[in-house]
Amino acid sequence: MINKQVKIHQLIGIEGATLLVFATDDCWQFRVLTVSGAVFGERKIYFTPHTAEKAAREWIHEDCEE
Repeated sequence: MINKQVKIHQLIGIEGATLLVFATDDCWQFRVLTVSGAVFGERKIYFTPHTAEKAAREWIHEDCEE
C-alpha cells in the first residue's frame, strides 16, 4: 500500500465556497468545497501552489458566469 501524504497549503473562502490548495508528492492541486459538502475540481497538476490557486480562481470565475 502506498502511503501518500497530503499537505494543505491554503483554505480560502471565495464565491460562497471553500478553495483548498494542497500538495501531494511533488505537485499541487486544488479542490472547491461547497456548503452542501460537494467537492469539485480538475485532476490537473501544478508545479507551485501559486499556479494551482490562480487556476482555481479562474475555474471558479468561469463556473460562476455560466
